[in-house]
Formats: sequence, C-alpha cells, structure tokens
Amino acid sequence: MMAAQDPDMALASSPLAAMETLHCTAADPSDPGFEWTRLNGRDAATLEWLAQQDDVPELVRDALISMETRPRYEPIDGGVLLNLRAPVLEPVPDQDALVSIRMWLTRTRAITVTLRPAEVMEAMVARFRDGHHRDAGDLVAGFASLISESLDADIAELGDTLDELELGMESEPLYLHRHKVSKIRSEAIEFRRFIAPQFHALERFSTTGPGWLEPEDVLQLRNAADRFARMAEELEAIRERSQLMREELTDRRAELMDTRGLLISIVALIFLPLTFLTGLLGMNVAGIPFAHAPWAFWGVVLFCIAISAMMAIYFVQTRWTRS
Repeated sequence: MMAAQDPDMALASSPLAAMETLHCTAADPSDPGFEWTRLNGRDAATLEWLAQQDDVPELVRDALISMETRPRYEPIDGGVLLNLRAPVLEPVPDQDALVSIRMWLTRTRAITVTLRPAEVMEAMVARFRDGHHRDAGDLVAGFASLISESLDADIAELGDTLDELELGMESEPLYLHRHKVSKIRSEAIEFRRFIAPQFHALERFSTTGPGWLEPEDVLQLRNAADRFARMAEELEAIRERSQLMREELTDRRAELMDTRGLLISIVALIFLPLTFLTGLLGMNVAGIPFAHAPWAFWGVVLFCIAISAMMAIYFVQTRWTRS
C-alpha cells in the first residue's frame, strides 16, 4: 500500500497549513483506500470546508472547531470523535503546553483539526506518506505512540529535576528552591489535567472501538493507554512530592526565622540592662556617683561586661540558644 499526496488539496508546507489531504491507495481496486485531511482550525477556509461536508454530523463539526476541548472518545453514527492532546511545536507563555488534536474517524476517512502546530504532526505526515498508516486505527495508534514517547521524556525530566532539588536542598537559598518546586508542581498539574482523561479516552477506544478497528491497532492503543496511565501516576507522585517538599521548605524557612528571632531577642535582653545603666549614668544632672573618679569609666565597662557574661551563661544553661 502506498501513500500519495493529493496536489489539489495540499496548500502549503508550513506546520499548520490551511488544508492538506493525504491519500493511501489500496492494492485492491475495489478498496476505496484511506484519506486523511488535516485542517487549520483558525483558518476561515476550514469552517467553510467543514460546513460543506454533509457526511460529517453537525455535532462533530461543532466539536472539531470548538475552542476549549479535553481528551475524549465518542462513537457517533458509525464513526469516532476523538480528541487527543500533544506537545505544542512552539510553546507560548500563558497558554497550554499541550495542543488539542481533534479527529473525526471512519473506516475510509480521517479529519484532524488543530489550532496550533503540534510537535508530532510533521512526523505523522512523513510516516503516512511512507505508507506506515493504512487506516484510521493505524493513524490513531501512531498519534498515541508518538505523543506518549514525547510526553514520557518531558515527565521523566520533571522527576529528575525534582530529584536534584531534593538532593541539593542545602546548596541554594530557600527562596530559589521554593520557586523551582512551585514551577515543577504547576507543570505536573497542567500535564495531568490532560493526560489522565487521555488515558481513559484511549482505553475506551481500544475496548469499545468500532468494528473496523484491527486487532493490531487495538494492541497498540492499549500499550499507549498503559503508558498514559503510568505517566498519570508519575505526575501524581511528582505533584505529591513537590507539595511535601514545598511544605518542608516552608517549615525550614519558619525554623530559620524563629532561630534568627531568638538570637535577636537574646541580644536585646543582654543589652537591655546595659542600655538602662549607660542611660542612667549619662544624664546631665548633678550627683552622679564617681563622676570625677579616674577609674569610674573602666569600672562601669567591667561591670557591664560582668552583667553580659552572667546573662549569657544563664541563657546557655537554660538552653535558650537551642530552643
């Protein structure tokens, strides 16, 4: 079986062209083959083209161009509406790191809509042209496999970064660790928000999929679903570990503040009577004892040192410095 690009439908070679249709022709002339149309959901031509597809249910057309989507699997009129999330090709601040790939699948046809370029899309197009994907089941299995491989590396990197932070907690200031831990936790939560439902969607597709789904495709989908389940569990573990680490950092910061506050209190208590004594002797009034004695200054200094030493010994013996 050989994949060929339809020259009438391929518009541009950019990662997110307005419209591109790829064909996979079958060796048997009676077999209609398989057709994959990928669309840019932000292009006006996409809306116009979808509106003209009478064989696509209206519910599916609305789902393919909706702005907010989550991974889902819905069998509709003999076809399948499937939404997956894949790493975006060029991450943008304040936007999801995973872009939605909306699919309408039948035995002989697949329509995919994306609003932003997906990291795995060009690899999938190349594999389709090389004849690796002959039907809708192959296409979904290929997407699921590539997405899981890409996300697996990203999630493993999150776990490794958290391991390094746990091992080097004493090497950097606490506020730097708090910032890094918070970033890892937020990324883990963002990933898990889509990976967990993606696992359920692929699991349902592999167990209750349409009759045109081949056994080999079912096996690949189950393997991909298992990988997404493992990633969801790993993300949950990362989230819990980062939360525990953040609490530990908060406790360490509070302990550090308490220690410093205690030290300041001890110093203030030592100097409080000394300040009172020096202030009392520093008044500009007559009658201050030993005001004209040559040894008076050094006597006061020695007296202050003795008081400071006695108070310091008292604090050490009562374990104030270890509280």
